[in-house]
Amino acid sequence: MGISTGLSVAISGAGLSGLCLAQYLMRAGIDVHVYERDPGPFIRQQGYRIILDRHGLEALQESLPRPLYRLALATGDEPGGHLRFTDRRLRNAFTINFKDEPHATRQVDRLTLRSILMAGLDGRIHYNKAAVAVDDHGRGGLRLRFGDGSAVDASVVVGADGVGSALRAQLAPDARPANTPMAGVYGRSALRQNGAGVIPESLRTSGVLAIANEPGRAFFFTSMRFGESPQEAFARLAPGSYAPIADDYVMWGLLLQQEEVPMGVRGNLLAMRELAARRSADFHPLIRRLVETAELDATVLNLFATGRRPRQWAVPRATLMGDAVHVMPPFGAQGGNTALRDAALLGQRLVEARRNGTSIEEAIADYQDEMLPYAFRAVDTAAGLMRRLTGGAAAPHWVLTRVLPRLHRVTVPEA
Repeated sequence: MGISTGLSVAISGAGLSGLCLAQYLMRAGIDVHVYERDPGPFIRQQGYRIILDRHGLEALQESLPRPLYRLALATGDEPGGHLRFTDRRLRNAFTINFKDEPHATRQVDRLTLRSILMAGLDGRIHYNKAAVAVDDHGRGGLRLRFGDGSAVDASVVVGADGVGSALRAQLAPDARPANTPMAGVYGRSALRQNGAGVIPESLRTSGVLAIANEPGRAFFFTSMRFGESPQEAFARLAPGSYAPIADDYVMWGLLLQQEEVPMGVRGNLLAMRELAARRSADFHPLIRRLVETAELDATVLNLFATGRRPRQWAVPRATLMGDAVHVMPPFGAQGGNTALRDAALLGQRLVEARRNGTSIEEAIADYQDEMLPYAFRAVDTAAGLMRRLTGGAAAPHWVLTRVLPRLHRVTVPEA
């Protein structure tokens, strides 16, 4: 399809939602460009495995060309179906079994999905472009300004630049995220080491949340197994595109209080991993091994925050998506799905406006009115789960870590 010159969209941020929206608009023939503050596509670690639910999968299906959607499915796999809650020695407290229909969810590697979303956008993703402000350019147009002094004109500006969004203060002045007491140090470790899998068969299809004796600390881990070798799948379905991850891995995260994270640790990969090792020293040997064997350059620190619902939108032809507007703690696997859902919804509203002749301002207002309820239900759900699982209520914590594990057999021997 040819590119229309009547409507142009500038997106700040080349994360999942920004790239997904760009794919949607490109398919519809709308002129779209993405501006990313990083100097390149894979400069920093941005997460590991995510589980796509019905909303996330539908958003990808609506946005991507068929070969790229097939590539996302091919490199993903069915999620495990179980979440075990254990004590710090991996003695089972209880297990949640997910009853999703077959193929209703998919686990995918975030970097791999991001590479898929970049495919076909050659010349439309611009790096070293940190957005700083949006100006009214007259005749209904906007100008997106960057930190290097340059600027671009567009009919619509979309802030998809994450929790640290530089545009949010201008576009939604009352929506600055609220800090929480919790943080996470995340890592990635090879699933196979010394010729054998590090995860025992008893946990092969499980995510595990091991809760420490002291409230406010826990350790999560789960396996990411690719359905098809990413290199082979990319060569078959997206020749010329880059598969950033080759091998199956274990993603893990140490959850702890923000007050336990010294300022000097932030931004220091070795210090972050050493912090994770110290704070998990009394956990099961399997957990300690995951930390010890983690890839250093894949270590990430995340200070959890919760989005605040915007009450006003200051620029009618500009809006926000994803973590820029509704960041949430990583509990419940809803953050990535909500961001993708935003992208497909906004794309649909903009395409409908062009087809029906309705105003862009009305299309964006409709998107915002529809997005805010589902997005902030997800924020509230994630924040509630975080409070329940890491809060300091003595009696529930005692039952979870001291009583229930004694009623079950040892899941993973420590020898």
